[in-house]
Amino acid sequence: MIIIMLVLIVILALYSLIGRDLLHVVIAMSAISLICALLFVLLDAPDVAITEAAVGAGVSTVIYVWALRHTRRRDDDNT
Repeated sequence: MIIIMLVLIVILALYSLIGRDLLHVVIAMSAISLICALLFVLLDAPDVAITEAAVGAGVSTVIYVWALRHTRRRDDDNT
């Protein structure tokens, strides 16, 4: 189970590096944080898991989405 979660983290991290749509990248980063929180629960560290879920998946995602909403998108045709 832990190996599958670690492989999923690596896949999502690679997608975060090569992703073209920033909103999808933010969602992938949030998923990484949630999986890390689940790993912390499996490793008997519930206090760290709660912090990771709240800060990593919660607050960071809200800040990134808020920043994306306040920027303009640039299409590939206009570059």
